[in-house]
Amino acid sequence: MILDNRGLEPPQPMMRTLKALEKLKDNETLTIINDRRPMFLYEQLEELGFNQRTEEQNDGSFKIEIFR
Repeated sequence: MILDNRGLEPPQPMMRTLKALEKLKDNETLTIINDRRPMFLYEQLEELGFNQRTEEQNDGSFKIEIFR
């Protein structure tokens, strides 16, 4: 599942991401694309038992892969 959060103002990207994670199965990955690094999301992911891999893109956005 890919969720493009570019162009949204906080807290919308985090709210959309957390809602999408409710539907994520154990063997699936949620990929989000944000305008900025989601610093506050990382703490939430850790508390919920998710791992993440963040990669800055050439256009300055961030691709974050979220998985268990």
